[in-house]
Amino acid sequence: MPSPAAFRRHGRSAIGLGCAVAVVALAGCGPATDSKGAGPDSSSAGASGSAAAAKKPAPFAGDSGPDIVNKSLKVTRAATSLTMRADIQDPTEGHVLFTMAVSAKGDCAGHVSLNDEGKVVLSKVGKTVYMKFDEKFVRAQGKNDSKAETDATVDMLAGRWVKTSATSDEGKEFATFCDLDTLLGDFEGEDTVARKGPLASVDGRPAITLTESDGKSQYKVYVATEGKPYLLKLVTTGDEPGTAVLSGFDEPVGAKVPTGKDILDLDKL
Repeated sequence: MPSPAAFRRHGRSAIGLGCAVAVVALAGCGPATDSKGAGPDSSSAGASGSAAAAKKPAPFAGDSGPDIVNKSLKVTRAATSLTMRADIQDPTEGHVLFTMAVSAKGDCAGHVSLNDEGKVVLSKVGKTVYMKFDEKFVRAQGKNDSKAETDATVDMLAGRWVKTSATSDEGKEFATFCDLDTLLGDFEGEDTVARKGPLASVDGRPAITLTESDGKSQYKVYVATEGKPYLLKLVTTGDEPGTAVLSGFDEPVGAKVPTGKDILDLDKL
């Protein structure tokens, strides 16, 4: 049987990964230098959409790029919940795929994977954090361990729910990740110099694009043009490319306590 320390090493890897994704995915909306605006892209509306738009006032016609960004950040920060879907190339963690629904009260549900090496399903309900690692993920995290230790850890963890208190050392890290204020903490737009770009759509939802650049990195932001001006998408190119899509604003996050009795309690190890 693996020791509690072996489990905690694997558990902390998953938690740290989630926090890293959140920071990377949101880092593109800070102060930036000027850009030359957005060109056509795969999300842009077609010719028929342009003709239809000409028949009614253009969205945000009286607003500058910074005005739109700041309005978007204000309503996005005020959401009671949201879902983030991200595909990030992080220089430290590597290729990260991530989907997480988070509520303002701190509940969350989703999954995360690193370098296509398995997946961790995550759920936080109230003051308890639940994690489930698949075998591929556990083996990837234990690749520097002996085969016997890795096999034993797989036997203990793979495909099994594990829980810990949100106030434990491991739980605190994950509970912070499930805090909506923390998740959105890197959205800083007051000093933005974003330029307005073409109309587009994100998952079928009408949007306007805005662009910025900062050294070798370029950022394209998509803001909803119907209903509240939520931030719908952020695309980063350059040294740390990635895409983050936001949806599910003010909707239930679906966090649940896993069913069944075979749940490993980390606090008792």
